[in-house]
Amino acid sequence: MSSPSKRREMDLMKLMMSDYKVEMINDGMQEFYVQFHGPNDSPYHGGVWKVRVELPDAYPYKSPSIGFVNKIYHPNVDEMSGSVCLDVINQTWSPMFDLVNVFEVFLPQLLLYPNPSDPLNGEAAALMMRDRSAYEIRVKEYCEKYAKPEDIGEVTEEKSSDEEMSEDESDSSDEQVVGKADP
Repeated sequence: MSSPSKRREMDLMKLMMSDYKVEMINDGMQEFYVQFHGPNDSPYHGGVWKVRVELPDAYPYKSPSIGFVNKIYHPNVDEMSGSVCLDVINQTWSPMFDLVNVFEVFLPQLLLYPNPSDPLNGEAAALMMRDRSAYEIRVKEYCEKYAKPEDIGEVTEEKSSDEEMSEDESDSSDEQVVGKADP
């Protein structure tokens, strides 16, 4: 039987080799960020979140701790801390699950099928039960405001790097820069 630390390494490598962008927090393998995209066919589609994952010493026998870094409007996510209330993660975790399951199954299921009867965000739960379309509009507003690539530290492709800018500057001469005066 493999040790928990070996399993932690294997699961983390499997996650890194999948389509998820993983950013380590410290030198150890216990804390890291994962870039997570909202599932298709949901009001979260188009949103990008930085999710903090913390693996306990007893992982995989004890579930990972999961939290959204940038804001998300959801009944089962605490709006201030980003903590996730997720039964599968918190109560029914099994060593048979791995980190890829968290991002391919558990979190998408949470966003597709919120549980307003067990809320961490009472306002979101109440709005969802009272007026589903208004709830979905609020979710989309949060996605627009807080869940864009630049909100998680991603540089969009339209922006150029420092190298490209310095290359352009070195190719130009003073005569080209000056131009004609305005009348």
